Amino acid sequence: MTLELIVFIASILFGLLIYWRESNGNGLYRSFNKIINSKKLQMKAEDKTGFVYQQSFLIRLVSITFLFLIGIVIAQFLLPIDLAAISLFASMILGTIIGTYLAQLIFKSNEVIDEQSESLEGIVQETLEKGKDFIDDFKQKNLDKEAPKEELSKEAPPTDKEQKSARERLKDKGLL
Repeated sequence: MTLELIVFIASILFGLLIYWRESNGNGLYRSFNKIINSKKLQMKAEDKTGFVYQQSFLIRLVSITFLFLIGIVIAQFLLPIDLAAISLFASMILGTIIGTYLAQLIFKSNEVIDEQSESLEGIVQETLEKGKDFIDDFKQKNLDKEAPKEELSKEAPPTDKEQKSARERLKDKGLL
């Protein structure tokens, strides 16, 4: 179980590496394309498609499976140890595919962040200005609330003679 986990994590990193490498240049894929296809069907010079870069899931699966199948066949002949178990083979393929999609997610998020960086700066500036305005309004409201209390305290406190009793106030309102 430990060997499978190590191979799985290593294959995720391998998938990241494959995707990054093919995003920078696709010379091997272009060579196979020239050998396999006629001049009319060959890919354009500006096309960046590779074995896993800008490919659908099925093409990625076939390419990665073929790559590991060749690797396992070579390892079977060179190494006296039987490491080519089905679980390791499946773990390597699944990890590599997950790694390629993880790399694609990283590349896409970097592109989106680069495109949106200017608008994000504007949004942050607007938010900061609104926050400053909110704080200023809040301070002003606190000052307005404190001012009437100070005015009331400046007035002379009413004396007992000036105040009516509760009974008299109710009579004035017509409730008693």
